[in-house]
Amino acid sequence: MPEFTWRPANEATTEDVETVLAAGGARTCRCQGLKVAGWIWRDTTQEQRDAALLEQTACGTPGPTSGLIGYVDGEPAGWVAVEPRENYPRIWARHKAWMRTDPDLEGVWSVTCFVVRKGFRREGLMYELAAATVEHGRNVGARVLEGYPTEPEPGKTVIWDEASVGLLQVFLAAGYEVVSSPTLRRRVVRHPLTPQVAR
Repeated sequence: MPEFTWRPANEATTEDVETVLAAGGARTCRCQGLKVAGWIWRDTTQEQRDAALLEQTACGTPGPTSGLIGYVDGEPAGWVAVEPRENYPRIWARHKAWMRTDPDLEGVWSVTCFVVRKGFRREGLMYELAAATVEHGRNVGARVLEGYPTEPEPGKTVIWDEASVGLLQVFLAAGYEVVSSPTLRRRVVRHPLTPQVAR
């Protein structure tokens, strides 16, 4: 069986981050879709998004960082974005009910995006990454993890870029629970955490 491991992106190399985020929609967005207060394609250039990702992942530094890199047998294969919710200004700026749930709740970290490289898909890597957010959340002292997955209608499928927010069953398998269903397909899920006690 392939071995899955993960590490915070600041403990990975910039080459590992680039390997995972170098193709598909992630290559353009660079995980900035909820970071930029204005409309991302109008207000930022590709060079600015590239530089922002580099700064936010903080590879080779003590951190903080903006996500986790997952490895399969030591090869960088996936990414999940997880940060304090206040680091995502567009969660508050967009006029969508699912993005304004309990705005005064403290200690919330948002899980906003998954990327799995071609060649590693359909092998359960998104499940592994979701589980890693729980361990990471405890390690960094988050009180609550919050995600915004999609749940396809029965019999319907989603393309990979649509699934980048995560699929509901992936979050449920990691111990998250649904707290609201603001649209036909969108769910808000949460996982309360007990911070890891240093030994």
